[in-house]
Formats: sequence, C-alpha cells, structure tokens
Amino acid sequence: MTTGARETAAAEYRRVLDSAADAGHATDADLRTLAAGDPDALDDALRGFASDRGAGAVPILAIAAERGERAVRRAAKRALYRLAQRGIAAPTPPPRRPVVTKQPERAIRAWVSAIDGSGSRAVWLLFEGGYGGLLLCSTILSDTIGVVEVAGGEISKKRLAHELAALREDQKLPWVETEPGRAIGLVLEALALHQAAGTVPPPDFARWQPLVSSTPPVTPPPPPTDVDPAMLERTGELLELPEMAGWFLDPDAVQSDALALLQARESRLVVSEQIKAEREEAIVASVIDREFAPDARTRWTRRLVEMSLIFRATDRPEHAALADAAAAALAGAAREARHQPFVRALARRSLEIASEVALGRVSAADVSRKPGPVTAGAARASSSPR
Repeated sequence: MTTGARETAAAEYRRVLDSAADAGHATDADLRTLAAGDPDALDDALRGFASDRGAGAVPILAIAAERGERAVRRAAKRALYRLAQRGIAAPTPPPRRPVVTKQPERAIRAWVSAIDGSGSRAVWLLFEGGYGGLLLCSTILSDTIGVVEVAGGEISKKRLAHELAALREDQKLPWVETEPGRAIGLVLEALALHQAAGTVPPPDFARWQPLVSSTPPVTPPPPPTDVDPAMLERTGELLELPEMAGWFLDPDAVQSDALALLQARESRLVVSEQIKAEREEAIVASVIDREFAPDARTRWTRRLVEMSLIFRATDRPEHAALADAAAAALAGAAREARHQPFVRALARRSLEIASEVALGRVSAADVSRKPGPVTAGAARASSSPR
C-alpha cells in the first residue's frame, strides 16, 4: 500500500474511532470496518487515537480488544499497552460466565416401600446434582430406631430405569412413587428419633444431610377420626394380605405368654371348653394391654395410615378403607385396644408364631421383628448404585 493510500485508510479508521468514542460505544459495523483494511493503517489510526484521546480512548479500545477480529484485537491491545505505559490502565474485564452454571442440588423424584412388621421401610430419593447429574440415596428407615442403612451415589438414567424395573419384578413389598417432600419428611422423622435417643445415623448419611435439608418436607397426613363400624369389624382381614404377612409382635416380647397359652391348651386337667376359651382370652387381653400402651398405639396407628397410602397408590381403595378404620380406632384413646378386631387378630397371630418358635418349628431369627432390611429387594436398594 502506498503512503498516500495508507494515510487515507488511517484517516478513515480514525473517523470511525472518533465517532465511536463520541457515541460511547463501538458497533459491530464499526469493528467490521476496522478489520477490512490494512493492519498497518489500522495501527497508525489506533496509535493516534490513543495518543489524542488518552483515557477517553480506553472504552473503545477495550471493546475492540474483546470483540474485534484477530488483527483488530492485536492492534487494540498494543494501543492499550502504550496507554498503560503512560499510566492509563484499562479496566479489568468482568469474569466470563462458565458455559455450564452450577444449579442448587434438589430432590426430583422419590419412592417408598410398604412397611414391614418391624416398622421398617425402604426409601429412595433421587437428587439432581449441581451440574445436571443424578444422585440416588437409598435408605432403610425404622419407626423405632431411625436410619438403619444408607447408601447410594451417582446413577445414570439407564441404570435407574433398570433398578426400578427390578423393584417391580422382585420386590415382596409394594413400592410406590411419591413426592420428594413426602420422602424427605420420612427421613427427617427418622433423624428425629436419633436425636431423641441420643444416637447417630450411619456415618454414610453425612454426605446426604445437606441434600435432605435442601428440600422442604411434607407433613404426613393425620389418622382418620371417623370409624366405620362395618369396616372396623373386618379390619382383621388386613393381616391376610401378602404384604402384611410380617405384621406381628416380636416373639421375644410374647414368649412367656405363648408358653402359657401352650400349657393351657395341652393341660391334662379336665376343664370345660368355656374355661379354656376364657383362659386363652385372658392371655390375649394381657398381651394387648402390655404391648399396646399409648406410645405403641401411636406407632401402630401411623403404620396403618402409611399402609392406607400405599393401598391407595396401588388402586386398592377397599384395603385402604380397612386400614383407615383400624387406624381411626387405635387413634381414639377412648376405645380399648383389647376390643379392636385388628389388634386382637395381631395379638393372636403373634402368640401363634411365638408358640411355633417355642416348639422349635420356626427359627427365632427368621421371625424376629428387630428393625433391619425389610426384604431382599430393600437390601439391594441399599447397595450403592453405579
């Protein structure tokens, strides 16, 4: 380029730069004009622009150094450097936003199992991580001691679908999906048991504590207040359901009562059937009075309310109504537990199972109601997903 042409081009660039400085900003069209010609002419124009305008040139030079094409960026940075040598520094550009922004971790799905006879159930919580990944927390909760087991970790959508399919196929207790806040509430209740007893949950729970605390819990529904007499008479039928086959008192708690019942049945004394029945009734009533004190009534009431929710979620309204009737009767302090069909059926089943243990026909370990893994499926649920 001849000297005259270079001077003409530099003058045009200078005009664009001065116009941008007067306007307070450089447009994309301005930057394209600066990039269209001779780099040497552009450097001349920027040198003069910076020299004449001083600090007033900095905003336009900063825009050119950030948004211009390569030649424009390089020339603008040289001009900014010259200004810096004169003590006129360009402002520090704001940090660039990351391409992926970390979001708050949150619970997005949850599943719960039915409750077994020990008051234990499995709960799964699916969290969305800060960068969109999935985290599955699997727990086993007890309504007497708190968090029994906890495990989990990162999980893919494909792996999650596989695990859920396995639950539907293999699980002995029904599982239902529920709102995350509901499951969070169950976990918080279990943690409250630890606090009341002065115990601590398993160490692995520490990693999940912040995630659990990030989701507001949903309060569990209260027990029903109205008792349907017709339904109440049928509440013993609940114990015939497969998922409630494990509902009975721990054999250790009624072992002496079961032995007394066996002795009464096998006594060589000649007594009337009425006396035998009265003796058996007295044993059953004694078990109920002892094992269904107010705290126990509250606990069994809650279990029935939870099972009612499970029955409704699995489209069994009649079973839900039976559970509601049993729960309403237990929740009513004015109703003696010994006269409630569900409680009586539960006590009789407990005595029969304890009798089988006493006779050596059933292993005590197999029917223990000590809190723990609820089923093989729940135990698998507590393993860490990969």
